[in-house]
Amino acid sequence: MFGELASTLPVEVQWKLEELVKWFRGRGGPVVVAFSGGVDSSVVVAVAALALGPSKVVAVTASSPVYPSRELRDARRTARLLKVRHVVIETDELEDPDFASNPPERCFYCKLHLARVLKKVAREVGARVVVDGTNAEDLEGHRPGYLALKREGIGSPLAEVGFRREEVRLLARVLGLPNWNKPSMACLASRIPYGERITRERLARIEAAEELVRRLVGVRQVRVRDHGVIARIEVGRDEREKFFSEEVMDRVAVELMKLGYKYVTLDLSGYRSGSMDEVLSKKIVPLRNSREDVDSS
Repeated sequence: MFGELASTLPVEVQWKLEELVKWFRGRGGPVVVAFSGGVDSSVVVAVAALALGPSKVVAVTASSPVYPSRELRDARRTARLLKVRHVVIETDELEDPDFASNPPERCFYCKLHLARVLKKVAREVGARVVVDGTNAEDLEGHRPGYLALKREGIGSPLAEVGFRREEVRLLARVLGLPNWNKPSMACLASRIPYGERITRERLARIEAAEELVRRLVGVRQVRVRDHGVIARIEVGRDEREKFFSEEVMDRVAVELMKLGYKYVTLDLSGYRSGSMDEVLSKKIVPLRNSREDVDSS
């Protein structure tokens, strides 16, 4: 089966797929996967199930105020499709003041808590291997959360094998995953400027605002960056033209103002991953940083 899959992929991706299969088979099962329902973690679950068998894979999804509810629905559907056990855990990152105060290393505290919950699930199901969906390209940006995962012994097979984002999507398409072209998604807290407190109300407003923009404009990729009284909308660069209508702009402005925003703006540069990180003078980039960077920040 793997030979058939590999034959449809570019040579370099074939090699990476083979290495990914070896990665899982070399460690055996059961394996616990941090499963957001996005493309990366879906590929990890799918390949683990093919390498080890679905019965030896446990996909764990966090249900939390910082994650859009639509992500949990997507995760449930994908887990059913892949025929793996799906465990949903309730988390509340806002109870941690280090997270809620929203420092530049915010994700470290979130992932530290998640890693410990994943390890608890692993003990309960008898798994010695716990992994996430971090890919190699993620390590080139501000990723303090990755350092927490590594400290807790969470594996990142896609990154270790060298899979980059587009290669993961290509593999997802070949594997027949329905979410192979799903837009990337980060937690809702990433829409709030560093240093501004994260609250349930603010997270709920961001989620509602993004759902409204999707419905009213018909875009696939959207972020509503919450700058207090200002909503700064980012959409995919190839989708910006969908706003070029007075009627559309008026409808979006009116609806977002109902949520409490006083000013509604469109970011002319369009969506880019981690745009809130652009103001940071010091970034935690896993390829060159270590845990000490979090201690000293």
